[in-house]
Amino acid sequence: MRELLRGRFARRLALAFAALGIGAAALTAVLVNTAFNARFEDYLGAQQRVQQQQLVSWFAADYTREEGWNPATLNQLAPTVTMTGSEVELLNPAGRPVWSLADADVDAATLAMHREMMGTGDLGPARSLPVTVDGQRVGTLQVRVPQGEIPAVDKDFQASVNRLLIAGAITAGLVALAVGLFTARRATAPIAELTHAAKDLAAGQRDRRVTTFPDNEIGQLATAFNTMADRVEKEDELRRAFAADVAHELRTPLAIVRSELEAVQDGVREPTPKVITSLHDETLRLGRLIADLETLASADAAAFTLERQPLSLTDLVRDTVDGLGDRFTEAGITLRTDLASEVRVDGDAVRLRQIVTNQLTNALKFVPKGGTVTVTLRQGGDWAELNMADTGPGIPAEDLPRIFDRFFRSRTARADGSGIGLAVAIELAAAHGGTLTATSTPGHGTTFTTRLPARSKKPAHPSRSAP
Repeated sequence: MRELLRGRFARRLALAFAALGIGAAALTAVLVNTAFNARFEDYLGAQQRVQQQQLVSWFAADYTREEGWNPATLNQLAPTVTMTGSEVELLNPAGRPVWSLADADVDAATLAMHREMMGTGDLGPARSLPVTVDGQRVGTLQVRVPQGEIPAVDKDFQASVNRLLIAGAITAGLVALAVGLFTARRATAPIAELTHAAKDLAAGQRDRRVTTFPDNEIGQLATAFNTMADRVEKEDELRRAFAADVAHELRTPLAIVRSELEAVQDGVREPTPKVITSLHDETLRLGRLIADLETLASADAAAFTLERQPLSLTDLVRDTVDGLGDRFTEAGITLRTDLASEVRVDGDAVRLRQIVTNQLTNALKFVPKGGTVTVTLRQGGDWAELNMADTGPGIPAEDLPRIFDRFFRSRTARADGSGIGLAVAIELAAAHGGTLTATSTPGHGTTFTTRLPARSKKPAHPSRSAP
């Protein structure tokens, strides 16, 4: 039992089922007893009313027969009234006493003995009942009739019903507990597996996955967990690959710098301008790699550090393209632009320029000499759309879904790529409420599309002041 209920949630669920079963049975017992007692009270009340009316009819009949109140004939009614166990006092219409059981030498002890013998119970409250003959009130009968008692056979019946209800409550509690145990086990088993899988994953078992998938919300959670674990494993692989790439990228320029400096120290080479220029180029190469890493770190917090302001995206794209024009010329790549006259957005100029720059420098890495890159900017409805189409070799179909992953570098990438630029660009676009997508056909180039929320071209109408 302890093993079945080892989890707090399982224990609570099983006990909740048991409590529900017992509570339902207890509520049924209360309702049955309440209804039972209410019916008997109604029955006893009806008996009292019958006795009261019967006493009134006896005294009315005596008045009619004697054409008035006759103490002698009233005394003859005493034995009959005594057998009912009631106390009676007759008053005339003026309210003066006419007759009582005491006048017939019937004392209270005798009445009590009759009530005990008859099992009619104690007397009820006094009631004043009018005695009418031919529509005229001829007196008032002060009556106290026995309240009555529930017969022994009825009490036994009620007790047997209560015993059955108690047995039913215990049985219902046991059945509910068994159902609760079964339900708790079925409900918590996938959760327990998910918990163990999460602990194993946190302990470093990156291949740990959930194997139980119930057809409910827990199954959806298990699927989401496996997707997350796959993503974590992929990120680990990319980080390891990136670490190897970074180590290689750092090792090469550092080895060159070290060898050149040692050669100068040993007097093998002279610190000529050519040697110094080579050392300078290698330090620039190291600086670019470190700058890429800093850019990636800053992109994570871009959504919280954007300095938004209205700006012309057309001017920003034009200035960025002009600033990189010389590099495209040196690479032998034709750079064309087709920009709309005025497209305005709300954004951070530095971050938006970074999006454009990263895509252009990415094109420099892949488009061969003699190729073309075309930059197009248009506004459609509430969106500004920036397209960069190149005539490069394209992206392999298996690499296309991963080009925006951090640290990912395609097999066709050149040595100076760090696999960070596009990851930074898509995060910055998302921080501005936009998107960055890519389409490509191997051998026919690639097109990157950036969509950003645009400002309305319509001028704002001045609001009228209230009178």
